[in-house]
Amino acid sequence: MTLTEENYIKTIYQLGKYGTVRVSTNMIAEALDTKASSVTDMVKKLADKDYLNYKPYQGTSLTSKGKKIAADVVRKHRLWEVFLVEKLNFSWDEVHDIAEQLEHIKSEKLINELDKLLDYPTSDPHGDPIPDKFGDIKKTDKSLLFSLDENALGVCVGVKDSSTAFLKYLDNHNIALGSEIKVMSKEDFDGSMVIQIDGVSMSISQAVANNLFVKEKN
Repeated sequence: MTLTEENYIKTIYQLGKYGTVRVSTNMIAEALDTKASSVTDMVKKLADKDYLNYKPYQGTSLTSKGKKIAADVVRKHRLWEVFLVEKLNFSWDEVHDIAEQLEHIKSEKLINELDKLLDYPTSDPHGDPIPDKFGDIKKTDKSLLFSLDENALGVCVGVKDSSTAFLKYLDNHNIALGSEIKVMSKEDFDGSMVIQIDGVSMSISQAVANNLFVKEKN
């Protein structure tokens, strides 16, 4: 497959909740920042190769063949992110673009050895799950911070927005994976929240609360 074809397959896999739902042409076009007509041409091409199920105006889904390739690409991307953070001391806001290049390496042995070296991680530095070599994903019980009630306690397990700007914002406010977050109060007016992390209280916007995944603690 070409790099462009792999990127399309990966995008459809992620937009379709790891290949479980159909994805519209417009969703793919927006994610890849391209024209809908270009997406339609590529989708038809990939369908002809038996990577996709495509019907006009009914969306696109991955075949089992396409799902396996997509899971492999995502696995490589997220393993490389873990490697860059754990072994080369990159910060979590630096690794995405580098992993975008490394995810296209074809050596299966290299990726399996990388997985072994890292002790078979199940999530990347942003909390996203890493498919195993069979394409299976270990599901985690998580919800958005904004959905928690007042006085609820949760542990940060991931981010919905992995942009550099958002990750730097979290670093500046000492919010990271594993942080214990207690909801102190929620404002009805604008959805902002007062939270407490390691005994320090701070106010965050609804936008921030809607981009942090937490696992609630009883």
